[in-house]
Amino acid sequence: MRRHQLDIQLKTPEQIELMRAAGLVVASALRRMREAVAPGVSTADLDAIAESTIREAGAVPSFKGYHGFPASICSSVNQQVVHAIPSPQQVLREGDLISIDCGAVLDGWHGDAAVTVPVGEVDPALLRMTAVAEDAMWAGIAAAARGAASGKGRLTDISHAVESAVRKGGRYGIVDGYGGHGIGTEMHQDPHVLNHGRPGKGPRLVPGLALAIEPMITMGSPRTVEMADGWTVVTRDGSMAVHVEHSMALLDDGVWVLTAEDGGRGRLGDLVTARQTSVDSPAV
Repeated sequence: MRRHQLDIQLKTPEQIELMRAAGLVVASALRRMREAVAPGVSTADLDAIAESTIREAGAVPSFKGYHGFPASICSSVNQQVVHAIPSPQQVLREGDLISIDCGAVLDGWHGDAAVTVPVGEVDPALLRMTAVAEDAMWAGIAAAARGAASGKGRLTDISHAVESAVRKGGRYGIVDGYGGHGIGTEMHQDPHVLNHGRPGKGPRLVPGLALAIEPMITMGSPRTVEMADGWTVVTRDGSMAVHVEHSMALLDDGVWVLTAEDGGRGRLGDLVTARQTSVDSPAV
C-alpha cells in the first residue's frame, strides 16, 4: 500500500501577514465569547456573538457550511470533546466547562483557535486540567520555534512536546484520533499534527510552515464516540474534556502565534518573531 504523499504549503511572509489578520478576527470573537460565558447563557447565544464579530470585521465564519456544519462555532460542554453544535436548548450551568472552537476566513486566508472557559465556580481539578492543556499547547508551539531555529526540527517534535507537557501535568487521557493540522487557504491542510509521539520524525520544521496546534485531554479514558448528529464527539467514559488551540506560523526570525492578540509574546518571549506589522492590533 502506498503511503499518503503530504501536500504541505509553505507561506510567504506576506501571506502570513494575511493569516495574521484572519487570526486577529478569531481572537476578537473568542475574547467576546469568553466575556459572555455565564450561567444561563446558551451555546446559541455564543454562536451569535461569534458570527456577528466575524462578519463585522469583513470576514466569513469558516465553520458555517463546512461539510454541512450549521454554525459558526463548535461549543463543546463538559464530556463533549469537539464539534458540538450550538443550540438554544444547551444552556450553561454553574460548574460547567465549555470549549469554544472558532474559525474565520478573511481575504481567502483562515484563522482557527479554541479556548476552554469555566462557567462560574468550577471544580479546581477541572481548572488544573485546563491549565495543563494550555501549557501543552504552548510547549508544542515553543518546540516548533526551537526546531525551526536549529534547522533540525521535525514535525513530531511538536507532538512529543505536547505529550510530555500533558504527562508532566498529571494523569490525563490524550484524545485518540484528533489533533492539529496545517492551515492557510484551507482550514485543514497537511500535515496532521498528533498530540503524542516520538520526536524526530516527519517533515522538517521550516519558515513558512503554518500549523494549528490543538491538544485535547480528558479526566479519564482517551477514547471517544461520535454522536448521532454526525458531529459531536464525546468521551466514551463520560469524563470531562478540555480542548485548546492556536494557529501559528514559523518565520525566519521566530514564531508568530497568529490567533493570539499579543502574537504569543506573553508566553513565548524571545521565541516570538520581532516582525511588527500594521495588523498587530485587534481587528475589531
